[in-house]
Amino acid sequence: MGTTMAEQDGSPLESPDASPFGSSFGSPADEPLGAELRGERAARARIAAARLAAEGVEGVILSWVDNAGLTRVKTVPVRRLEHAAAWGVGAAPCFDVFLVDDSVTTSRHIGGPAGDLRLIPDLHRLTRLSAQPGWAWAPADRYAQDGSVHPGCQRRFARRLTGAVSARGIELRAGIEIEWVVALAGAPGEPPCYPTFGPAYGLHRLVDLSDYLRDLLHALDEQGLSVLQLHPEYAPGQFEVSLAPEGPLGAADTTVLVRQTIRAVGVRHGLRTSYAPAVEPGTVGNGGHLHLSLWRGEHNLGQGGPGRYGLTGEAESFLAGVLAELPALLALGAPSPASYLRLVPQQWAGAYQCWGLENREAALRLIPGPPGEGPAGANAELKCFDAAANPYLLVGSVLAAGLAGLDARRSLPAEVPGDPAALPEGEIPRLPSSLAQALAEYRTSGILREALGDPLYEAVLAVRLGELALFDGCSPEELAAATRWRY
Repeated sequence: MGTTMAEQDGSPLESPDASPFGSSFGSPADEPLGAELRGERAARARIAAARLAAEGVEGVILSWVDNAGLTRVKTVPVRRLEHAAAWGVGAAPCFDVFLVDDSVTTSRHIGGPAGDLRLIPDLHRLTRLSAQPGWAWAPADRYAQDGSVHPGCQRRFARRLTGAVSARGIELRAGIEIEWVVALAGAPGEPPCYPTFGPAYGLHRLVDLSDYLRDLLHALDEQGLSVLQLHPEYAPGQFEVSLAPEGPLGAADTTVLVRQTIRAVGVRHGLRTSYAPAVEPGTVGNGGHLHLSLWRGEHNLGQGGPGRYGLTGEAESFLAGVLAELPALLALGAPSPASYLRLVPQQWAGAYQCWGLENREAALRLIPGPPGEGPAGANAELKCFDAAANPYLLVGSVLAAGLAGLDARRSLPAEVPGDPAALPEGEIPRLPSSLAQALAEYRTSGILREALGDPLYEAVLAVRLGELALFDGCSPEELAAATRWRY
């Protein structure tokens, strides 16, 4: 059930909004649910449900990702998909203020026991799950009971910012690297017992888990996902998979689907999966590096321009905007107190606010691609983000920072060609080394507040403050253990 980028990301805004980020209310990408759309969705769902039932599917998972970075779900029998597509499935808005341990905080706009939302499945991404026989999946958008867009819906936020970029005549292609650790299944409180002790990036690991990795490739392929590469990573039991780039909203959806698939394949092999930023303190954690490239038509704006390494002015300004906003963006892209066990120098985590050509220690790594490959190879990688991030918040907030850079016609600072940690202390700014420091930057970011809108901005802040209090005083070992199997 393949999908096109246009289907995943919606049509672009018809005209720029007064805000460079579009409006949370009333833009074409965020129009309320009407009776005519309800009938159209029901008709499409009826056809899809009949096809899924013929393929042995009995249940459909509707997912969203909360502000703590956890994927939450409701499910319906396949025969109820038509009703769910037309009228939605109820879900409480208080999930927007759930913490990683399932305790609940509150915020000025969102929180408390009252109220209800409707989950509307996006049928363009409806997928039969290869590793979960009898199940299908679709990401859900969240609406109020009256059909208006829920201002805390992270997926609609990503869709809206994608539309704001499209309104500039620019297409952004993105992909999120997915890193994870597998361990033998055991009690949740036990330290991880790894199924392979082969060397980092080594063939030994691939041989040890050959059947598991083959089944993973098969499942991803059956689900219509285009895998670019799969390989052992650095930390014990760690692997990484990269998927083909797509639109920002599609990349976020794909991240949710791939992580779910990896976990399901692992269960069938007796393996537990962790996407935690730090599975064990002192080891390399699970990153969620974001790759992106800007296009105008068939022209990659990261190539053939007059700027450094062929950057066009638009590409440089966009990247410079993101680089400038990185300290605040960490509140969304490195959202857990445990994220800062990973974000340390000299572990290729991107702990410094700098950029460089193919520099794996810089937060922003410029990748020109192999000579002769063509325009598809040139992209930029943001290395400071991790797998605890809500992918919709991540891509939407990066788009907002990039658009602000375009509007300000920002330029990149001087390149850092080597290890910034080897330079005199203070010469290259270090990114925040704790969630508290990142939140201080987030609280002063007018760019993120305007882009997210107050309800979503403040719900995110409430969750981050809640988790700071939750883990206050924890040792690195206690923090890693508490979050190891939550992501």
